Amino acid sequence: MNYELVIDSRPNGVWIALLKDGKLIELHEEQGQTEFSVGDIYLGKVRKVVPSLNACFVDVGYEKDAFLHYLDLGPQFRSLDKFTRQTLQSKQNVADLLYFKSEEDIPKDGKITDIVSSTQPILVQVAKEPISSKGPRLSAEVTLAGRFLVLVPFSEKVSISQKIKDHKERDRLRDIMRDIKPKNFGVIIRTVAENKKVEQLDNDLKNLLEKWKIMHQNLQQSTPPKRVLGEIGKASGLLRDLLNSSFTNIHVNDEQLLEEMSDYIESIAPGREKILKHYNGKLEIFEKFGINRQIKALFGKKVPLPSGGYLIIEHTEAMHVVDVNSGNRKGADNQESNALATNIEAAEELARVLQLRDMGGIVAVDFIDMHEKENNRALYEKMKEFMKPDRAKHNILPPSRFGVIEITRQRTRPETDINTNETCPACNGTGEVTASILFTEEIETNLDFLIQDKKETDITLLVHPYIEAYFKRGLISKQLKWFFKYKKWIPVRGITANHFMQYSFVNKKNEEIAL
Repeated sequence: MNYELVIDSRPNGVWIALLKDGKLIELHEEQGQTEFSVGDIYLGKVRKVVPSLNACFVDVGYEKDAFLHYLDLGPQFRSLDKFTRQTLQSKQNVADLLYFKSEEDIPKDGKITDIVSSTQPILVQVAKEPISSKGPRLSAEVTLAGRFLVLVPFSEKVSISQKIKDHKERDRLRDIMRDIKPKNFGVIIRTVAENKKVEQLDNDLKNLLEKWKIMHQNLQQSTPPKRVLGEIGKASGLLRDLLNSSFTNIHVNDEQLLEEMSDYIESIAPGREKILKHYNGKLEIFEKFGINRQIKALFGKKVPLPSGGYLIIEHTEAMHVVDVNSGNRKGADNQESNALATNIEAAEELARVLQLRDMGGIVAVDFIDMHEKENNRALYEKMKEFMKPDRAKHNILPPSRFGVIEITRQRTRPETDINTNETCPACNGTGEVTASILFTEEIETNLDFLIQDKKETDITLLVHPYIEAYFKRGLISKQLKWFFKYKKWIPVRGITANHFMQYSFVNKKNEEIAL
């Protein structure tokens, strides 16, 4: 199992693709505007307390007020509130909590009106990014995530990931953290901390304490609403959470970003910098690694399966609905065996699509009907197995009597939605067909202009793969005729990301030539 990260730096932001054995499993867009990301810490101001919801709305600078429920205040809210007030009043001049006197925990079944009041400043963390018409969802239980640990201020508890099963290892990690953690700071030990040395855990803890110090410095003299600590970028976040021996390569097409990631990898995993590769090929980086092709296949309404079947994915306001179809699949003569094979294949692809699109909420999957209980049980177990690597919290119900499996999946970010439909190149969506044959004549006219009038020497034509095939078709192809006419070879390169009637000319540096 090999993981590769492909990072495409573009003028309007950065696209990040995570590949598992060459298959696209995660896709993220990081725009220049990175506010209100999950993990960001803000000094907000309570705008309105709503007793009927046992919640309040907080101004953190977003166009809509953010939502904070009582259950998301966290048990140590009084201590956090005291720390915030004293810092703003210049009474808490150090980030260290060694001499900080913690307050008692708030009751689990309390009322928000007893704890929070309107207009008070409040330190909060983004738990869910703004989605659709809703503002961010907040938590006042501020935590700082690192490579091996999660730092929990105003607590003394040491928690360990349940995925670490070895009791001796759990005891070892617990003893280490109790020895090295400072007073009034709790720690959650992540799964990747298993079998790690004391030095590695100590360095991660120091980095998190340094982040807490930076947050405290930014908090001093701040006026709400203001971001006091930003989460690391999505690329670095993926590396922090996933980087292990299975990571084989990280391909980046930007030198500055390459240096930043090299520094980050050196800080979290010294010696692994060699997996970073600078890509400067002629093809676009997503085209080179076949990512554009996978995006077009996996983000449409109809998602094909390798055997000939397909998924139909519909999105409604309340839920996602998925229908499994066998299509023209050719398998076993036995209908039940054929249905089971198609369903298992569909379950594997669905697990990948859910993670890739970051689909959340309720997902109802209508699998092909199977009559034997053993087959339904096998499908359910396979579905759980395929969903296991998904880092988002999820729950899967067994197939109903109608063969429907219901899945709930945590949603913390807006769903990744890429429009894979293209306007008809012949009519531009008007329904009126024009002489589309003139398109190739337009390309040849512009090519002639660049060579004869502008005296361009190194030219490559980038077109849709169908147009590429047209220019290269036959023994005496259009491309060969150009060679006879201009006494030079004009490379034609098919780009799957192009629309059908989109084309451009580039020079040997892969820079577009203006017409």
